[in-house]
Amino acid sequence: MKTMHEVEIKNMLRMAKEARQRSYAPYSHFHVGACLKAVSGAYYQGCNIENAAFTPTNCAERTAMFKAVYEGEREFEALAIIWDGEDYASPCGVCRQVLAEFCAPGLPVICANKEGDYKIVTLGELLPAAFTKKDMA
Repeated sequence: MKTMHEVEIKNMLRMAKEARQRSYAPYSHFHVGACLKAVSGAYYQGCNIENAAFTPTNCAERTAMFKAVYEGEREFEALAIIWDGEDYASPCGVCRQVLAEFCAPGLPVICANKEGDYKIVTLGELLPAAFTKKDMA
């Protein structure tokens, strides 16, 4: 895992918190924000966007990833997630699989709670033995 400086971690958490404020969560009332940093140095923010049918709901991590991919990004350095919970944020299984499509197992994932306390784990720790494009060969 790449070592991250505290200033960068705080900056990404600040942007994730800003994104959380844009969350559309009228059903769960659980707001999540994410900030994804591309190798290019660009940052992509995302929030969760719920839907009455639930299945079409999109998580903050995927919103950030899809924005980045749309803009042409394919390589990423780090992800920060903050939510309304007491415990540390953690991407759902679908988000982990989407992240594995574009990110190395060593990607640092900064997982924060509503107070901004955080821990850093790697994508590989979150999704060991991920199914990736190499499995499609």
